[in-house]
Amino acid sequence: MADKEEVMAEAAPEVAPAEAEPAPGEPMDILTGLQMVLKKALAHDGLAKGLHESAKAIEKHAAQLCVLAEDCNQPDYTKLVQALCQEHNVNLISVPSAKKLGEWAGLCKIDSEGKARKVVGCSCVVVKDYGEETEGLNVVREYVKSQ
Repeated sequence: MADKEEVMAEAAPEVAPAEAEPAPGEPMDILTGLQMVLKKALAHDGLAKGLHESAKAIEKHAAQLCVLAEDCNQPDYTKLVQALCQEHNVNLISVPSAKKLGEWAGLCKIDSEGKARKVVGCSCVVVKDYGEETEGLNVVREYVKSQ
């Protein structure tokens, strides 16, 4: 009986962590903090994704933070978002990739291993509701203050 328990314990698959989070004592960088903020906002239904939803949220003064992808190939798109953020005093953060931003905003399928598949790019995301206070939110707020 003891042999069977050992075999079963060895056969159990190891679950890898889905996201690489920093160790508790280690400082968090802005992209990791932003990813946590977007994940919490998505869970609390506080994200506006895409130009149309984002522009509506900014103009209704519901936006608390705007995230824009640097690799957006439409200059008019970026000008519009930047102008709206400046006009309505919304903080703007740039991220390098629209695919990463789309993944963070939940525009993907998660496979059985916890990896993102079929990621749709997203050039603009607006946070309307942060959800709950997290360490990532504090990192993002400090980053915005320093700009």
